[in-house]
Amino acid sequence: MSKKTTTSVQKKRTAKRAKIMIGMGTCGLGAGAKGVLRCIEEEIKKQKLTADIIPTGCIGLCTQEVLVDVILPGTTRVTYKNVEPDMVAQILEEHVKDGKVVKKYALSQMYHDGKDVALYEDLPFFEELEVNKNQLKYVTRNCGIIDPDSIEEYIANGGYQALEKVIKNMKPEEVINEVSKAGLRGRGGGGFSAGWKWGSCAKYDSDEKYILCNADEGDPGAFMDRSLLEGDPHAVLEGMIIAGYAIGANSGYLYVRAEYPLAVKRLKHTIEQAEKNNFLGKNILHSGYNLDIAVKEGAGAFVCGESTALQFSIEGKRGMPRTRPPQSVEAGLWDKPTCLNNVETFANVPLIINRGADWYSSIGTENSKGTKIFSLTGKIKQAGLVEVPMGTSIRDIVFSMGGGIQKRKRFKAVQIGGPSGGCIPESLLDSPVDFESLKEAGAMMGSGSFVVVDETTCMVDMARFFLDFCAKESCGKCPPCRIGTTLMLDILNRITSGEGEERDMEVLEQMCDEVKTMSLCGLGQSAPNPVKSTIRYFRDEYMAHIRDKECPTATCVALHRYEIVSDKCTKCLLCVKNCPVKAISGSREEDVFIHKDKCIQCNLCYEKCNFMAIK
Repeated sequence: MSKKTTTSVQKKRTAKRAKIMIGMGTCGLGAGAKGVLRCIEEEIKKQKLTADIIPTGCIGLCTQEVLVDVILPGTTRVTYKNVEPDMVAQILEEHVKDGKVVKKYALSQMYHDGKDVALYEDLPFFEELEVNKNQLKYVTRNCGIIDPDSIEEYIANGGYQALEKVIKNMKPEEVINEVSKAGLRGRGGGGFSAGWKWGSCAKYDSDEKYILCNADEGDPGAFMDRSLLEGDPHAVLEGMIIAGYAIGANSGYLYVRAEYPLAVKRLKHTIEQAEKNNFLGKNILHSGYNLDIAVKEGAGAFVCGESTALQFSIEGKRGMPRTRPPQSVEAGLWDKPTCLNNVETFANVPLIINRGADWYSSIGTENSKGTKIFSLTGKIKQAGLVEVPMGTSIRDIVFSMGGGIQKRKRFKAVQIGGPSGGCIPESLLDSPVDFESLKEAGAMMGSGSFVVVDETTCMVDMARFFLDFCAKESCGKCPPCRIGTTLMLDILNRITSGEGEERDMEVLEQMCDEVKTMSLCGLGQSAPNPVKSTIRYFRDEYMAHIRDKECPTATCVALHRYEIVSDKCTKCLLCVKNCPVKAISGSREEDVFIHKDKCIQCNLCYEKCNFMAIK
């Protein structure tokens, strides 16, 4: 590692200047970070201040964006939340210039004894925020902390030390043994042993091998990989280079969704910087090892998250899975030995090499080691990104870190693992989140999306929504997935439309097993999970739709029934006058009545009634 590079970074970091850090990940940009950045730059000139402006990635507190951190020499970090352009001048004048925290804008300690200001000893670990007290931010340690476009900052925070250790002091088999001993399992969904996969690929002799990174994150509500790529791309690249060295690969691809333009931009810049600093390309760190890595933008097909479909896509073919064997480690990309892991898996590798397998395996459970990143979305107060040790309970993630359910509603379920994950009910809130426990509960780890729903959500409609997604994303190659998911979706559509029959339940359960057993790839094999898990835990809701023709949460519009409450009705006849299909009859002398056979459920009568006489 270059002494010149390290020294210049150290000088930059120890300079006696104020630092202003602004979250410029996709969540920050969506909240208006560009406008805030312009105002900061303008105000610094206007107020003649001396400060370094550092754009960062997402720190995980997505609901608080735009986040701006101010660090004065000799003081701790202060985080300002929901910053807007008209707040900038006051923050700079009072805090940067005069050293006084602007309490009304600082991140509120609403969960910590009424404190007003967020003064963090060590911001990455959220030690002062009770809602995040159980986090262990190891993989995401640099996200929101360093400038992701600066290789110097990454190096100053220990970056590429693991690669240097591997290249100079470890043989490929020693690297594989260390990763195996650590117990690292793939974070892309299946939880397959990373060390075993690397070892299997390494044993094949070939004139060419490939190392691939799956960054085709397509799950609704998932943004873990995107945040890592935007906030700490060098960590992912470093892990990928180490893996390439371990298996003997000389070429590699980062397969990224084209819908992630910021991640694509930063990855390309990251590769250029790594090549310039001799961490990638020819003769890496003067070791004689060569590895070239390129970014391949995916077209957005969900099925391309499957390993063989992803490889066909890189080859310029239609992304469709193939039958196995042979496995990819034997004959993958262009029929050459190929090893593929996802973004988060590679980001774990530098940690294992730097801190050791024993340290890593001390985190988590017996069969699920390390931490896992989850994206919290849905009816939850603190939507965002969390990183927790494997084995953390669902309750802790939802209520301690996520802050609980919005609007004082009751927790109903959490859908874990993407569109083909399962729904976990309130009775299993204390279940640990690890590979085996989730599988036993009828869900899966998947990529790590946590979609939380409350008592107002119809579980039948939720299963229908996710199955609709899987049916549309099916590549159509194998009949069980192509036809099976469509037939199951037809049944769910009938049930939510009030046309379901009791025998539909038996048919659905049978089809779930058949599609799961007979489908070619992981998409079809896991597509029935939302249906099977909701039938398992929320059968009463299905029966209410089928027997009573009612949706308990009033979500399914086709099952809405409008009735007039006679003791509230004043016979003003507004409903009669506004009904577009003349489904309401009555007069000032007679009772007002809705003819259900004519009602089209347009909701106009409900909206026009001033006396809440229509329910």
